[in-house]
Amino acid sequence: MTKPTDNPADPFKKALAETTKTLAHDSELTVSYSVDPPGMTADTVRLPQVSRRMTRDEVLLARGTADAFALRHRYHDAKTHSKYAPQGQMARELYEALETARCEAVGAEEMPGTASNIDAKIGFEADRKGYSQITRREDAPLATAAGYIVRQLATGRPLPKGAENVANLWRGFVDQQAGGTLEGLADALKDQAAFARLARQVISDLGYGDQLGDDPDEQQDDGEDEAQDDEDNPESTGEDDQDDSEEADAAPEESQEQTQDQSQAQVSMEEAPDADMSDEAELPEGDAPLEPPPPAPHSEADPNYTAYTVEFDEEVRAEDLAEPAELERLRAYLDQQLDPLKGAVSRLANRLQRRLQAQQNRSWLFDLEEGTLDAGRLARVVANPTTPLSFKQEKDTEFRDTVVTLLLDNSGSMRGRPISIAAICADVLARTLERCQVKVEILGFTTRAWKGGQSREKWLADGRPQQPGRLNDLRHIIYKGADAPWRRARPNLGLMMKEGLLKENIDGEALEWAHRRMMGRPEARKILMVISDGAPVDDSTLSVNPANYLEKHLRDVIAMVERKRLVELIAIGIGHDVTRYYQRAVTITDVEQLAGAMTEQLAALFESDPKARARAMGRMAGGMR
Repeated sequence: MTKPTDNPADPFKKALAETTKTLAHDSELTVSYSVDPPGMTADTVRLPQVSRRMTRDEVLLARGTADAFALRHRYHDAKTHSKYAPQGQMARELYEALETARCEAVGAEEMPGTASNIDAKIGFEADRKGYSQITRREDAPLATAAGYIVRQLATGRPLPKGAENVANLWRGFVDQQAGGTLEGLADALKDQAAFARLARQVISDLGYGDQLGDDPDEQQDDGEDEAQDDEDNPESTGEDDQDDSEEADAAPEESQEQTQDQSQAQVSMEEAPDADMSDEAELPEGDAPLEPPPPAPHSEADPNYTAYTVEFDEEVRAEDLAEPAELERLRAYLDQQLDPLKGAVSRLANRLQRRLQAQQNRSWLFDLEEGTLDAGRLARVVANPTTPLSFKQEKDTEFRDTVVTLLLDNSGSMRGRPISIAAICADVLARTLERCQVKVEILGFTTRAWKGGQSREKWLADGRPQQPGRLNDLRHIIYKGADAPWRRARPNLGLMMKEGLLKENIDGEALEWAHRRMMGRPEARKILMVISDGAPVDDSTLSVNPANYLEKHLRDVIAMVERKRLVELIAIGIGHDVTRYYQRAVTITDVEQLAGAMTEQLAALFESDPKARARAMGRMAGGMR
């Protein structure tokens, strides 16, 4: 017999589940509660956990999340949504945000009670992501802001503080570019297909029309027109074929004339340089005009890799991206999130420290004429007073003159537990290696904006030149310099918890940047560890360049680093196979393995015996993949 529960939150959770099914018009819907992020599938809704205490924030968040999912389930048609969905990443994010706003606005009109619940949810998420502290438009996600603006226009309700801040940062731009289109919002709100067309027009107005793909309405109309023409004119196909063949017969003459014209033009172009050269030959020696040297390539690894503009790129210290009080708050949040994990990471770090110190203690030179008196050999002096005293000196170990750089992927896909664990592992390893007199640098890489930023705006203003190269604003972050003490840099790692920070990842340029910094260091041995959870992704760049543009550059940079052999390069992939990029790499399937992977990889590199080092690296690679 099942024992009745005494959890005071259970009646509320049961009532909320039934309400969610009613709002969704689906009595078969499964509603569950979990500490995992909320989510929804076709027949399941996962809501935030409600504890026994049933705090006001927990209740409001659960109710708001339940109402939002129920309205999406009720008013959203997946087939229609898929039909009009854009192809590009940024366009899809805008499309999703606008559709969510539509569902919530329709629900607020028919069931006003849901509006205040969803307001509470929006406010909670905005506070968690730090939206109220954002001061620059580039740091605010455009898709989120557009969804807020459309919801506010449709419902007339004020936005919570953090959401209002993000919306206001983009409101002028949205009104200027898409204000005319949004005037038809009220008429399209209850018709998902009509609203999808309006959303696609808004996306185009905002500068992402190149990511929309083909118009599904035009494709449907073309198919119907072709079918109708075939029915009305069954003999037209033969006539068209005859016309095509007549044009084909005339084509050789035209081609011959064009070839002659092109040949004449080519001869003229070839003759022109000779004339110029003869003019130059008449100049006295030394008076010939000097040609400017060609510009240096953007990338040392690949001369063909370019960036449309570097005007908006930034290399910034972590303390310049947030106020000291905010860094302390974010650091406290990081410590709180990972308090259960810190013990395990610290134990691994202590094990690494013991291994390093053991190597230090074994490295002594004996029977020297100066140094520290060797007490172990005093017996010889007592037995034979003519025997000279013996001294010893500690030998410089292999890792004494060493610098380690940790390069962390700060992309949006690392959001949540991966970036938290990466931050705390970097923190603990930096402290551990510092005790062993190994200098550590901690770097992060992302972009300043989602899907293009000011670089894309400049490209659009310049008329969209073909093959523009990298088309986003880089943000390379220095969390801890190699010469900075750990205690001073400790608060900086909390910056990774700032939600608006994590955006795109352009790995190749980040790796080349970290390598350049290491090459300027005086240490004899340099170790670079890259931690990432995916391949390079920047939708703005990939939408107007070859699909492998960023990936090829990453491979070229890795090949350059490994060819020069001045920096030892290792990589750890979180849920992503980085072994296809890096020669020395491991892939972990669970982020909880990150601490062990980092410490074992570093310990293996510091092994004095090359064979033991190779065995350790091999065991690690085999165990983690």
